[in-house]
Amino acid sequence: MITLGVFYMQDNDSEVLRNQRCRRKRIGRIKQAVLLLLGGWLLGSILCIVMLFLRVSMLEERIDNLVWITSGEREADYQMTGNQMEEIPEEGELVTPLATGIADMDNLAEEGDEHKVYLTFDDGPSEHTGKILDQLAQYEVKATFFVIGKEDEQSKALYRRIVEEGHTLGMHSYSNKYNLIYQSEEAFQEDYQKLYDYLYEVTGVECRYYRFPGGSSNQISNVPMNRFIHFLNSEDTIYFDWNVSAGDAAASAYSPEEIVENVTSDVVKYKTSVVLLHDMESSKATVEAIGPLIQALQDMDARILPIDADTQVIQYVKADSVE
Repeated sequence: MITLGVFYMQDNDSEVLRNQRCRRKRIGRIKQAVLLLLGGWLLGSILCIVMLFLRVSMLEERIDNLVWITSGEREADYQMTGNQMEEIPEEGELVTPLATGIADMDNLAEEGDEHKVYLTFDDGPSEHTGKILDQLAQYEVKATFFVIGKEDEQSKALYRRIVEEGHTLGMHSYSNKYNLIYQSEEAFQEDYQKLYDYLYEVTGVECRYYRFPGGSSNQISNVPMNRFIHFLNSEDTIYFDWNVSAGDAAASAYSPEEIVENVTSDVVKYKTSVVLLHDMESSKATVEAIGPLIQALQDMDARILPIDADTQVIQYVKADSVE
């Protein structure tokens, strides 16, 4: 009897131990499940917060871009059309109000007037220049490229391709650095001559069209702009500002659809439209917008032309107002 009792007690002890082990396992699984749920919830919350933060940052950036565009060394100038202010990217400084070379009243389109549109691309060549040229070739459209100085072989090939395919080659400064270009009359002249000579050496073209970084009425120059204008006049160089902006100067500022809308909504107002576009590393949306933009302009029966000697000049500060 004693032996049986001992065996019975041992069996009971074993059963209790098994139950305890099972209970611990169940508790462990429950804890693991709870931890997984908490971890998943925490991870999901973090992801939602990050996405929300990024979205807010993008919206803030977009709002800022509508006020002004800032950048360090590169030029990302653009002008808001109509009665809005021109905006440029040098330490958040703003340029003076619009003062176009063509009087607004004289350039306003009436029903039946022809729309002449000049697509101009600043800041190239870039990794997107070839794609821009491909799009223009597909639609048999000529444009104007206000280029900066780049000495790599790919850029040299792009300068030549611009000329060979019948586009207008213009100058937009060699260095594209405001603090260097506008520090003195001598600095501006040296920059101009360096780009002029370089483009002639590479392409054989004597460039006679120029676009001031920031426009002819900018206020970031250390020297009055009329002195630079006087110099360009003495060189028989015509400078062009713009009266229509695509708003594509900043990365992610506008989608391709918005770029098309920005341009077409203003082109319809004018008989002559000089459109500011950009050929920069951040100009992916611009490339995607070119085809739809050309189609939209053609649907308006607009004539898309390269700048030449017959182009009516758009200038904020008129060249003939400077002695």
